[in-house]
Amino acid sequence: MNVPVWDDSKWPGLPALEGDLEADVCVVGLGGSGLSAVGELLELGRRVVGLDAGPVAGGAAGRNGGFLLAGLAKFYHETVAQAGRERAKAIYQATLEQLERMCRETPEAIRRVGSLRIAADAEEYRDCLEHLEALRADGFPAEPYEGPEGRGILIPSDGAFNPLLRCRLLARGLLGQGATLFEQTPALEISGRAVRTPGGTVHCKRVIVAVDGRLEALFPELAGRVRTARLQMLATAPAPEVRFPRPVYYRWGYEYWQQLPDGRVALGGFRDQGGEGEWTHAAEPGEAVQQRLERFLREHLGVRAEVTHRWAASVGYTESGWPVLEEVRPGVWAVGAYSGTGNVVGAILGRLAARLAAGVPVRSPLLPA
Repeated sequence: MNVPVWDDSKWPGLPALEGDLEADVCVVGLGGSGLSAVGELLELGRRVVGLDAGPVAGGAAGRNGGFLLAGLAKFYHETVAQAGRERAKAIYQATLEQLERMCRETPEAIRRVGSLRIAADAEEYRDCLEHLEALRADGFPAEPYEGPEGRGILIPSDGAFNPLLRCRLLARGLLGQGATLFEQTPALEISGRAVRTPGGTVHCKRVIVAVDGRLEALFPELAGRVRTARLQMLATAPAPEVRFPRPVYYRWGYEYWQQLPDGRVALGGFRDQGGEGEWTHAAEPGEAVQQRLERFLREHLGVRAEVTHRWAASVGYTESGWPVLEEVRPGVWAVGAYSGTGNVVGAILGRLAARLAAGVPVRSPLLPA
């Protein structure tokens, strides 16, 4: 099965690279971050070639839960405690601005409906209130919530989207602007001057590698800092017996679901209950987690509709929860390891990586001081 609910099978595909090319920058990975990098490089007037080992957004960028959440992987009050109030506030504001940009870029893929964080127990509810207090203290929108989903907080500035549709729309737009993009073109060898693939070599001045899962496999330099996990999801036929107007984060974000406009329910989670086997580069659904997901779907959410899709994706994690954006080799920038929440911050970091690779001065609270 392993096909995300987002895939409507209408993507015509792009050719694989055959022969050698020259560019100012080669971008490896055509998910949300990589496509943002390509777009930024075009705006800067650079010649850019983009490659992906599979199809556009064939990895986590097109196989995630479709949440658009402001901030980093940590909840806002945790970011404040870790990074300090001023930096945390600047990061959160930057992600809100990126959300607005995404809505302008691909309005047909996005629903700005807010999100819920729902507590699984009393301890988590107390943490939700701390989360709420920190957001309000810095002037960000948030409200206490109690409803059919449970108790927690409502963040009205968040949203939901079809991640695969957004990436495909971006790719089409970039092609129309003159970008050179290739699918089914894995990078076999990466240096700051060239990317070698099975069908040819891109000779360039700089390289951006914008992948999430398996980042440490491409760059052994990041082993020990980045670790890849498998995230699993399922989706159903339309389920008129339930109504979830907003995407929901539950049990510290380990479970997450949304109901699509046509009534289908997409649910993911239980990575922490799948054991050590979920720390893997394999991106196929596993029986143990899929059983937990279906039990939760029936018993907790009350969904009776049949399961139509089961899929998985590889996602990079860091112990700190902070993503990677750095020059890992001379002339080679790595972007990724979003710890499960890369849809918004990944787009920001892709654009930052583009500017860094292009030699343009950059200031951002997401970069080391």
